[in-house]
Amino acid sequence: MHQIAKLAGVSLGTVSHVINETASVREPLRQRVMEAVEKLGYQPNQLSRGLRLNRTNMIGMIIPDITNPFFPGVVRGVEDVAYKSSYRLVLCNTDNDPAKEATYLSDLKSFLPAGLLIIPSVDSSLTSEESGPPVVCVDRRPRGWKGDIVTVANEDGGYKAARYLIEMGHRQIGVISGPSHLTNAGDRLRGFMRALAEANVPIGPEYIQEALFDRTSGYSSALRLLHLLPCPTAIFAANDLMAMGALSAVRESRLACPADVSIISFDGLDITELTDPALTAVYQPGYQLGYTAARLLLDRMNGLKDRPQEVVLKTELRIRNSVARMNVS
Repeated sequence: MHQIAKLAGVSLGTVSHVINETASVREPLRQRVMEAVEKLGYQPNQLSRGLRLNRTNMIGMIIPDITNPFFPGVVRGVEDVAYKSSYRLVLCNTDNDPAKEATYLSDLKSFLPAGLLIIPSVDSSLTSEESGPPVVCVDRRPRGWKGDIVTVANEDGGYKAARYLIEMGHRQIGVISGPSHLTNAGDRLRGFMRALAEANVPIGPEYIQEALFDRTSGYSSALRLLHLLPCPTAIFAANDLMAMGALSAVRESRLACPADVSIISFDGLDITELTDPALTAVYQPGYQLGYTAARLLLDRMNGLKDRPQEVVLKTELRIRNSVARMNVS
């Protein structure tokens, strides 16, 4: 910084104030400093600056499965907000391992992030009593979490899926649910079952298969459903990856979708427009989920002291080609 001060013809203190934004500097002086910075190719040490301010310009984000195509949209929403506000996003993937999540959380805190966004892993031990920077949970609520959280209306989405199948004449229905101890999976199943109960449509326990929100477990669960007698005429898969696995199981069973078995999903990813058939799904706005969570985190980082907020985004049913109407006599 001594070289910058000499080239710009200003004091070392002025250079420090401009680079670290610790005090206002008259525009002509600030401009001279910035021109000197550019000419010398100076790169400020963000960690050193963070130690002085007790926080860096970094936002940490922890996600449970980087291979799940739903999460990149969420991350993109976060990154757009962060970048526009001069923050940089650091991403960690836990593979749904709570021990890995705890390690990443500890590591990220050691780098003095301005804030943290976390999509909890299965069996996450995260609590709102954690000390350190502000934290916003996204998509899933860990047990006992009482802090800020942004989710979608999962129960209402499950209800919409069941209502549509019922309206299309289906009465023999199978379900591939997500892990029962994840709040979003439980809410989707709860909404689906509520709609069936209201319409007096029975469903036996063997027609509800719990899976892992991935394609492989969706495939296995669908095979089990397809071997039941009577075979379900429709399957609700609680996310798109499991629905794609179910599509594979239907084909391998020499059945056709939707002629023999209809499939309805939850997520509504763009990729499901390209499946054969294109999947009817309850759409949840991944990008908006991340964008909203990042805006809430920025508010906390800027000193918002209101009580913890719970923001719930709406879902919508997107009808494509994977659900057939049943002939009801």
